[in-house]
Amino acid sequence: MASGTIYKVERRRRRQGKTDYRKRYKTIKGGERRLVTRISANNVIAQIVEYSAQGDKTVVNTTAKELKKYGWNGHNGNASAAYLTGVLCGKKCAKIKITTAVFDIGLHTPVHGSNVFAVLKGALDAGMKINHDPKCLPKEERLMGKDVESFRKVKLNVAGVKQKIMGA
Repeated sequence: MASGTIYKVERRRRRQGKTDYRKRYKTIKGGERRLVTRISANNVIAQIVEYSAQGDKTVVNTTAKELKKYGWNGHNGNASAAYLTGVLCGKKCAKIKITTAVFDIGLHTPVHGSNVFAVLKGALDAGMKINHDPKCLPKEERLMGKDVESFRKVKLNVAGVKQKIMGA
């Protein structure tokens, strides 16, 4: 007769699909800050997070909704907005002298050229040093909104907004 259970309940955040603990452990073991990127349908979030035993601490927080201050009139969920959010995050990091980070996309599936990597490209263009494979970065036309302009007949001023962010 069986005397014990053979089923082990996973941790809560793993059950909810929020945390991969093996990947998190490897990342934290390095001791560097993380550039945490989360993408939703209508927003892009880029944060610089550092580990603490009491809980992770967010050092820099940037969302695509902040781009309106710099004259962005496009949608907040596309590749151009992700790129500009990365540039803004990199600029905020430069102000407080953070130059390196480890890229953390969480449970997103890493697809070359996707919006998560557009945030990475923006942070790199703002001067951060992050280990990456150059093949994963999106094409320049996509970052500058050429694909959106072709079917929406709207002019996205990505270069102008980037100039305002870098000048601020």
